Amino acid sequence: MTEDKELAQYRSLMATPSVFADGFNLKSVIGCLFIGLVMMPGSMYLALMTGGGLGPAAQWVTTILFIELARRSFTSLKSPEIFILYYMAGVAVLSPFSNLLFTQYYIQSSAAQAFGISHLIPSWVAPGPKILAQRTFFTGAWVIPMVLMGVTYLFSRLNNFGLGYVLYRVTSDVEKLPFPMAPIGAMGITALAESSSGNETWRWRVFSIGGMIGLVYGALWLGVPAITGTFLQKPIQPIPLVFADFTQYTQSFLPGVPMAVSFDITNVMVGFVLPFSAVLGTTIATIATWLATPLLVHWHQIPDWKPGMDAVNTSWVGYIDVYMSVGIGLAVAIALIGFFHIFSTIRRRGKSSEMLSPASDKDTSSPSAWQRLIHPPAGRGDFSLWIGIGIYLASTITSTVLCKMLVPTFPLWLLLAYGFGYTPVMSYVASRMEGIAGQWVDIPMVQQATFVLAHKFGYNGVGIWFAPIPLNNFAGQVVSFRTQELTGTKISSVVKAELVMFPVVIISSIIFSQYLWRIAPIPSPAYPFANQIWTLTAKQMALYQSATLPGGNSMFMDAIKWPYIFGAVIGGIGLYAVLARFGAPVMLCYGLVRGLGAGLAPWVFPQLLGALLGRYYFQKKIGVTKWRQYAPVLAAGFACGIGLISMLSFGFDLVSKAVFQLPY
Repeated sequence: MTEDKELAQYRSLMATPSVFADGFNLKSVIGCLFIGLVMMPGSMYLALMTGGGLGPAAQWVTTILFIELARRSFTSLKSPEIFILYYMAGVAVLSPFSNLLFTQYYIQSSAAQAFGISHLIPSWVAPGPKILAQRTFFTGAWVIPMVLMGVTYLFSRLNNFGLGYVLYRVTSDVEKLPFPMAPIGAMGITALAESSSGNETWRWRVFSIGGMIGLVYGALWLGVPAITGTFLQKPIQPIPLVFADFTQYTQSFLPGVPMAVSFDITNVMVGFVLPFSAVLGTTIATIATWLATPLLVHWHQIPDWKPGMDAVNTSWVGYIDVYMSVGIGLAVAIALIGFFHIFSTIRRRGKSSEMLSPASDKDTSSPSAWQRLIHPPAGRGDFSLWIGIGIYLASTITSTVLCKMLVPTFPLWLLLAYGFGYTPVMSYVASRMEGIAGQWVDIPMVQQATFVLAHKFGYNGVGIWFAPIPLNNFAGQVVSFRTQELTGTKISSVVKAELVMFPVVIISSIIFSQYLWRIAPIPSPAYPFANQIWTLTAKQMALYQSATLPGGNSMFMDAIKWPYIFGAVIGGIGLYAVLARFGAPVMLCYGLVRGLGAGLAPWVFPQLLGALLGRYYFQKKIGVTKWRQYAPVLAAGFACGIGLISMLSFGFDLVSKAVFQLPY
């Protein structure tokens, strides 16, 4: 299948600069402290409230604030300086110790107790119920779990400059993939840099429009509930914080379908940016799944569904009875299609004498693939490719040894297969998908399947589910490197930022995790998303972990339906082959295969709305080229507006809960 016109348009969306600068300085250090003390707790709080966290909003709020401070100091921020602030905010809001908040709930949950898992969880994961009842991390029983969490986080950051960096060099420098999502952050940063220097162009105007939309929407979505919650027993929510559940209204004609719609306009903005064919394919496949589900109910393939179930429970029973197996099969199909593309690419390059090898090219007018890999662009701040490979090898070996020490009965050969087989192969496949379509899918159930395999070889217990196994996918970091390149930022400045961020993130994460836990139990009505969704998450987690319990029988194995798995593999590959035969776009094919078997997907229709508005209104009104440039900047501005309101709402709510802490 050849590359379609829509994909080719992304190649010229934003040119790679020829000059790179160091963006790390004293402003970056101050920004890091601000992010750790202000943005991280805001993101943790919103994750418990809405499930989304601040995400990109934290990045834009931080950069806007420092730009305004620079203006009042009669100076300006350049694109590399803004990118470093943007990058640090993106890393810091992903609080590593917030995982311990879910762990303390899971150990005490009814799901873990019902599956017989609670008493098998090792002490290096979390202490017992008596310690957990105190709702504090500042006790000796939590030292080992916190140290282990910190070490795992350190490995994850190091590996970004290991395998993540190596794959960036391969997919960006050698293969020259377009990475359609990378310009979102890059063009927004460029707009802010132009504003900071006083050279405002269309980027700043579009960014401001998106910011105002985010402010207005955020005031209704987050501001009203936060403010009214300070003086009302039940806050006013004009827009659902998580999603609106219409399942009980549609179950009469769509039985077994979890019908929910998200009113988060962020999904509309994503629809603006993603390739139209990918969004369309996912939507068509999701609707097809919804139409097929009532037939499965009628044929008694989803026997656990009962009328009156809400979206969460409907999704759960469908997942157990059918769609977990369908998802496994489709994921295998997607992986096989990805491998096929890689093989085809290598074969074409071999025929055109561009295969990655040290052999000299016949065309000496341009550097060969091997030369582009070994010699990166001058001035970009790259380090040796061998250093990246060394980091990857060292971190993987260390993780393997640590995991073997914690869970000595787990097979060593599986740990080696994770680190030196699956991780590099799937990271490359996913990076290529990001480079081509702006989205990627991982093969689900790899961890579960291999743990079941280990169980067949004699492993019993649940400790391995919590151990730091060397199983990763670094496609996201590859996109981050490409965004950094588009802003003219040296890679060396990103390395400096990581060194400063690590201690700030570790300290802030544990302090604010403790603070949120002390305010109210987690989950509880004080945190709506956790209270609504964590029960489902705990059920799924306990289901998986039941596969390695002593005895051999588990609900997880009962949920595996091999006919559905094989049918999904054949159906996914067949669908792709038919579409490819008729010349359908690559992204439409991936979208269709990815959308089949979707369960609770409240984001589908909002993304479709954004894609339709972009293609059939804005493109016709202002032109295809301009809209391709405007959409990423508009989305970035919207994220900034949401971030400003989010932080204001966070302040109101935390003050309220701190004052009225005694009832909890």
